[in-house]
Amino acid sequence: MTTVRQRRAGKGTEAAEDQPSEEKNVKPDGKILSDHTGGKLWNILSISVGGIVALSLGLLTSVYVATLHENDLWFSNIKEVEREISFRTECGLYYSYYKQMIQAASIQQGLHGLVYDNKTESVRTINILERMNVYQEVLLSILYRILPIQQYLEPVYFYIYTLFGLQAVYVIALYVTSWLLSGTWLSGLLAACWYITNRTDTTRVEFTIPLRENWALPFFAVQIAAITYLLRTHLQPVQERLTLTAVFIATFLFSLTWQFNQFMMLIQALALFILDCFDMLPTVKVTWLYIIQISALLLVCVLQFFNSMILGSLLISFNASVLIARTIQKNLKKGGLLNRLGKLILHVLLVLCLTLLINKFIKKSLNLESDEHIFKFLKAKFGFGATRDFDANLYLCEEAFGLLPLNTFSRLSDTLLFYVYIFVLFLMTVAAVIVAFQNLSGSNQVQFMEKMEEYTITLKPDAAYNLIHTVLFGCLALSTMRMKYLWTSHMCVFASFGLCSTEVWKLILKCIHLYTSQRTHVIKYSILIITLLYISYKFWPGIMDELSELREFYDPDTVELMNWIKQQEQHAHL
Repeated sequence: MTTVRQRRAGKGTEAAEDQPSEEKNVKPDGKILSDHTGGKLWNILSISVGGIVALSLGLLTSVYVATLHENDLWFSNIKEVEREISFRTECGLYYSYYKQMIQAASIQQGLHGLVYDNKTESVRTINILERMNVYQEVLLSILYRILPIQQYLEPVYFYIYTLFGLQAVYVIALYVTSWLLSGTWLSGLLAACWYITNRTDTTRVEFTIPLRENWALPFFAVQIAAITYLLRTHLQPVQERLTLTAVFIATFLFSLTWQFNQFMMLIQALALFILDCFDMLPTVKVTWLYIIQISALLLVCVLQFFNSMILGSLLISFNASVLIARTIQKNLKKGGLLNRLGKLILHVLLVLCLTLLINKFIKKSLNLESDEHIFKFLKAKFGFGATRDFDANLYLCEEAFGLLPLNTFSRLSDTLLFYVYIFVLFLMTVAAVIVAFQNLSGSNQVQFMEKMEEYTITLKPDAAYNLIHTVLFGCLALSTMRMKYLWTSHMCVFASFGLCSTEVWKLILKCIHLYTSQRTHVIKYSILIITLLYISYKFWPGIMDELSELREFYDPDTVELMNWIKQQEQHAHL
């Protein structure tokens, strides 16, 4: 059994930076010009400082997880066979394709070996590029071959450093999303700190490096940041086009690197559908996001030699159904409350029926059954009947696909993350219900809502999307432990945004009749600083102790077995 043991001996080894409000359209004089110039300079300084902090935190996170990995295994001191054994479960299989590509006589020969692979499955030749998401290993191996780094960096280090580098991208994306939502980079700082201090529940990259989710989640976080920016109002056409391009690239890379991509994006599409039904998002932007999802998935399908599981995915059927239903049902967002509710119910039923019909038609036409085990697994998991399917039962036996353990919440509460998250989630959900009612009510309720405006907050499209996103992925995490990493990282973003949101504190203070603009800012930044100080005081010593603890990889039985296998292979070739 692979273990780690204690190392016996070793070699030496802000002020407020909210975005300024829009200038009033008045005739400028010297004072207004001076204020405008000062505001621009302050905005530039704030963005510069916030950007530097984001880059620094990203790099520090990358170095942190790399150091933990080195300290845990003494990776730099162990043999190559021990390094490869340290890649647990299917991680070693993924790494073997990277190694195979590097050791091939040429790139073309390496690709041929993956397309016509007869080593992975006994007595069968399979196409690895079609069956598995290993294009990242292919790309990395090509880069390693063509870049002049062979003399300075071993292949395994190029591989793991790339993944640790993606953690920097991950943290920066979370930071930027929180910053965009709240308007202050201090919110991003808090999100990054929560991500690091809750590392046990936000990532497992330091001990399962090649796992597909460690490749995919950074791109998913970038996609969420881009969508958050896209949903802002008053974007210029150029900004909108560039953001849509960023969303497409991030969606494509996420889809290419993880086998569960279609299921995650289906949940995302459901979030967009719910918000669009309640008129909380611009319909044109939602349509573009549907098209981007379909386009990215079809491009991945082509690269994976027309993988049947992608062609028969519910995501493609659902998105196509929504777009078709929109053309059939006109004036969906017009009328009074009862009229809108009736149209909405019919729209949901139409989309559901079309999704099932289109999906059934595609699977019947192409004779697809590649994802049937997923639905059998879900059916058995939620108690709708037992199954004899081997793959489905294998998932049921896996602890990672069980319910989320309750001790997760106690760990998240230690850093105050869970408490703040629930607080913000409650307030934002109440706001979402009010806004949804207002949108469905139409013109008849405008006067009522104007009277209530003193006690309500406006739910911006970007905040509404992140609210539904965190709710749906929270439900997924509660039902399937392995998917908690999609939720907990976004939990850091959502909680920090709420704690640093002027709108949230404005609502609270107005409800207790204590609102002033100055008091809102004082409370917001005071609580933020107190939270950061608490996290630093409580967890900094533990992080330092963790970094100072030195252990080493120790699994002599497996090493001996692997060496024996290699010797037998050499004798067989002779």
